Amino acid sequence: MASRIRPLLRRLQGPRWSRSGTCSSAMAPPRCFALELPDCSLAHFALEDPGAAGAHQDPRLPALLGPPGRSFALCAPAVTGGDCGARVQAARVQQQLQLQLRKGEPFQRCQLHRLLGYSPGEPAAGARHGFLLHDPRAGPDTWGALLQVLGACPEPARPNLGEFEADASGELWLRLWALHGDAQRQVSCARVVPVPAPPVHPVVLDLPSSAVFPDRDAARAVLEECTPFIPEAQAVLNLVDQCPKQLRKGQFPVIVIEGLDATGKTTVTQSISEALGAVLLQSPPSCIGHWRKIFDDEPNIIRRAFYSLGNYIVASEIAEASTRSPVIVDRYWHSTATYAIATEVSGGLQHLPPAHDPVYQWPQDLLRPDLVVLLTVSPEERVKRLQGRGLEKTREEAELEANSIFRQKVELSYRRMENPACHVVDASPSREEVLQAVAHLIRASCY
Repeated sequence: MASRIRPLLRRLQGPRWSRSGTCSSAMAPPRCFALELPDCSLAHFALEDPGAAGAHQDPRLPALLGPPGRSFALCAPAVTGGDCGARVQAARVQQQLQLQLRKGEPFQRCQLHRLLGYSPGEPAAGARHGFLLHDPRAGPDTWGALLQVLGACPEPARPNLGEFEADASGELWLRLWALHGDAQRQVSCARVVPVPAPPVHPVVLDLPSSAVFPDRDAARAVLEECTPFIPEAQAVLNLVDQCPKQLRKGQFPVIVIEGLDATGKTTVTQSISEALGAVLLQSPPSCIGHWRKIFDDEPNIIRRAFYSLGNYIVASEIAEASTRSPVIVDRYWHSTATYAIATEVSGGLQHLPPAHDPVYQWPQDLLRPDLVVLLTVSPEERVKRLQGRGLEKTREEAELEANSIFRQKVELSYRRMENPACHVVDASPSREEVLQAVAHLIRASCY
């Protein structure tokens, strides 16, 4: 392998390579990657960072990237700044690529892992989403199938293609290819060097522009980009535009009930609203609720924009209803934010944004409730309650059941929400005890 790689390096156009294989003219920080492993841990590596060579070892990388299998990296081009249209297009290409890599031969025999590219010290560069495709059999047909799939992607958002190889000494290398039509040209070849994890997960700085929108305008800009291919997006925007931007809550209290499915939200919201003579609302509101399936099938940035704007429509309903009676809301902004964070941030609990991060703060332009109640039950109790319900599951609900790490990330994100924070109520006891606990919270906080 080394005899094939090093002569090739000398023939490459672009940066000149030294005898040690390092790029002598590269002045920018090395590009790093975060690879999500099956146990939800993250393995970090860089391309040609001589300062890190030997300083950090990760035996997981050769086991996954090296022989006897064959591994490929696919990362979307970087989207920087406020180019919302480019973010939407990249997300749609990414989703389509994931669907293609999960079906048909030779991909069904391969393993697919989330891969993030990032540049330490350059937060404006943003994270580049992608995949690592590992073929344990190293089949010769995988390369051709990959080229066919990537060739169908629109060129501005076409993912970059990298191929991992090991030389005679066991060092890992990544060949990077440029695709132009039906032609492929190798543009670089760099050594893979394990590096420590960064202090904060690479996607955290991107969350306000891709998943946890800080205001109505940010979410609105996303759906505006979707109107050419999702007709319902314009209908949602029309409803949002009918809602005043400056809203004031009435003199009656507004209580939000949050929690995973099967924690008793329906029972609590209905019973408490009857006891208080309150108006019962839900997010997303009924005026757009029948479009949920359409947006649930879209990439996360579009799905989150839909749910975020639904909160602003609900806020308009809350403002009007709270002038006449108390208001109970079945889910609101906290639900939108927690699921977005848990979905976007790969890895385990330790990779979530740290407590008090701005992503956990309530949007300044969204009507704020007086109290948020978070219902919780043990995983075992929740599974027992879900059995036999016979309801169609959303993609996220299926993920909650299949992936305990995802469920724990949602729950921890709920607990880190601030201004307002969630008041946790154990919903495992009897119905009467849970209702008494929630009623006590409401009396103490709102009356």
